[in-house]
Amino acid sequence: MAKIVTPSEAAALVQDGDRIVMSGFIGMCHPQEVTYAIEKRFLEEGHPKNLDLVFPTNVGDGTDRLGMNHLAHEGLLRSIVGGHWNLVPALQKLVVEDKVQAWNLPIGTLEQLLREIAAKRPGVITKIGLNTFVDPRLQGGKMNDITKEDLVEVMEIDGEEYLRYKPFKKLNVGVIRGTYADEKGNMTMEKEAAFLDALALAEAVHNTGGIVIAQVEDIVENGTLDPKHVKVPGILVDYIVKGTPENHWQTYMDPYKPELSGQIKKPLNALEPMPLNARKVVSRRAAMELHDDSIVNLGIGMPEGVANVANEEGIQGLQLTVEAGNIGGVPSSGVGFGSATNPDCTIDSPAMFDFYDGGGLNQCFLGLAECDPKGNINVSRFGPRIAGCGGFINISQSTPVVVFCGTFTAKGLKEKIGDGKLEILEEGKVKKFIKDLEQVTFSADFAKKSGQKVLYITERAVFELRDGVFTLTEIAPGIDLQKDILDQMEFAPAIAEDLKTMDERLFKEEPMGLAA
Repeated sequence: MAKIVTPSEAAALVQDGDRIVMSGFIGMCHPQEVTYAIEKRFLEEGHPKNLDLVFPTNVGDGTDRLGMNHLAHEGLLRSIVGGHWNLVPALQKLVVEDKVQAWNLPIGTLEQLLREIAAKRPGVITKIGLNTFVDPRLQGGKMNDITKEDLVEVMEIDGEEYLRYKPFKKLNVGVIRGTYADEKGNMTMEKEAAFLDALALAEAVHNTGGIVIAQVEDIVENGTLDPKHVKVPGILVDYIVKGTPENHWQTYMDPYKPELSGQIKKPLNALEPMPLNARKVVSRRAAMELHDDSIVNLGIGMPEGVANVANEEGIQGLQLTVEAGNIGGVPSSGVGFGSATNPDCTIDSPAMFDFYDGGGLNQCFLGLAECDPKGNINVSRFGPRIAGCGGFINISQSTPVVVFCGTFTAKGLKEKIGDGKLEILEEGKVKKFIKDLEQVTFSADFAKKSGQKVLYITERAVFELRDGVFTLTEIAPGIDLQKDILDQMEFAPAIAEDLKTMDERLFKEEPMGLAA
């Protein structure tokens, strides 16, 4: 029988020096009640201290108000292993100031590592991360100078290179969240917007001798839960905490939307078409790469516009997927990213990354932050700002067609778009095509070896990785090649002999007729 405890009693179970692993994806499935209680105890008692925190994903809203930011106290944490960091600025600050040791590893691989730990296998052996900053021959995922230990090593199998992500020997405490738990600890997740890694996490902690704490909306009698709804069995749960409504929101968007968790299907009004701007031009050009029945992943930010354009153009049959585990429906954006309205189905996140890593996607559309002369991309580290790789490496290294989407420059870019052409009114202050990257999040060399098709789409130019060479292939009508493109780059790209003009329909108000 699991023991029912208060949040403060749960926090008291965490001992100094423990390795604690916590579930959550931006605002979904995070045991907020327990997180706050750990912080409160530390501020009042100075314990627990020197914790080693592991979070496969990332929980926060971009401020220091929510999620794991509440664990960002000097002395509370000794080390952090995390998959995505963009929404936890308080934790980033500890890393930048060398107050904690820290690693950034791919989300999917961290989640898969939990399963390997549970089965006492020798870690995750995969090609994911080769030639990126996760590769120990580059940075090994280490995020500051005080971080020395190698969590990843290179190995060779049958003449091919792989990375081995080493397993943690012991996970002392695991904290997960669900909807209901019975007195035995059986936990359901029917009102959650995703299942994430709850089962894998609980198995890994239990099988290494740790304790599992489950925060739930309510506690019910034994025998009242449908066994097919139980996502984490009671044999894995040691303690149950009943959450309060304010600390048990479904996402950081809303306390609860049944259309995100499958209780209802909500009629979807036609999406309002995007205004004609740089983002729409990029999204339109990206959508030209779509084909009927594509299985697709759209990254957060600029790539989300591809779905809007596909809807406006009447492109049918797209199967949108989200790394949190949702397939189908309409993916949410912003702090709701990871959830989806009216999903066709929801699977565990580690299983979704198995699908991604094995090449299950047809195409992916991801953000373009910085690009170097080889076509390598950095989306993970910009000085003191640590975005983290998230699922970017898993997805970009495994998908046959990779499309990076972004404006050509950033910060202050102003343009005039219409009548089939583009005019730059004011150039952005920040160049994106630069000589040297702080980190390599996408490796062009790896893409060449893998035979991937790689496009880099901006509002004024399209580049392609042709035989491993970063090549300018299209230029927008109205744009001056020298002034608007080459002078805005820190390096000279190869220029295709068949350099084309981008389709004029991209720069007109009316729909392009892509479905035809």
